[in-house]
Amino acid sequence: MKTCEIKDEGKPCSDQIKKLKKTLDEIPDFEELENKSERFKAISDPTRLKILYLLQEGELCVCEILTALEKPQSTISHHLNVLKNSGFIKGRKEGVWIHYKLINPKVVDLIEDLAK
Repeated sequence: MKTCEIKDEGKPCSDQIKKLKKTLDEIPDFEELENKSERFKAISDPTRLKILYLLQEGELCVCEILTALEKPQSTISHHLNVLKNSGFIKGRKEGVWIHYKLINPKVVDLIEDLAK
C-alpha cells in the first residue's frame, strides 16, 4: 500500500484521503454489513457446517440428519433453525417430518474457497 506524503502543515495528502473516502462510499452500509456478519456467525459452528456438508448431497429428512450426526433432536433442531433463519437452508414439511435442502447448492464450495 502506498504511503501518503505529509505536507508541511502535518496533514495527510488529500489524494489519499479522497481515495479512502471513495472506498468508504463503496462499502455497504452498516445494516448490510451487520446482516453479512450474522450470516457468517451462523456458519461458524462445526455442527452447522456438518449439516451444510450433508445437505450438499441433496435434500434430507430431519431424521436422517439426526442419525448421521448422532446428536439430540433438540440440538439438531436448534442448528437447523439458525441455518434456516440465516437463509442457508429451507424446509419442506412431509407428514410429521421436515425435509431440508440448501438454498444455494454452491454454498459449501464457497465456504471451502473462503477457508483456503
